[in-house]
Amino acid sequence: MENKLIEIQVYGAEQICASCVNLPSSKDTYEWLEAALSRKFPGQPFAITYIDIFQPQENPKRQEMAERIIEEDLFYPLILIGDEIVGEGNPRLKAIVKEMERYGYQTLEA
Repeated sequence: MENKLIEIQVYGAEQICASCVNLPSSKDTYEWLEAALSRKFPGQPFAITYIDIFQPQENPKRQEMAERIIEEDLFYPLILIGDEIVGEGNPRLKAIVKEMERYGYQTLEA
């Protein structure tokens, strides 16, 4: 089955979310997620992008989401696939994998 290339967006900031003390930084989560998903879905391309919520974004949808995270005090890192929030603060790999499978990705069975 040919799957649609999806983009996973990881919204975060250098400073750790006040409610997320003792958790990995947004950048660390982004790097961990990229490595974990590459192992789970070998040979199945996907794009993963890190977006700093405190930096201006050229893309209006990204800017809107960054502002929403700040204004609504959402936990970050916040993981978005399509328009769906699939993880927030301390994202669970299982939930992200499940969302990718909805797009046709197939996990490597152990």
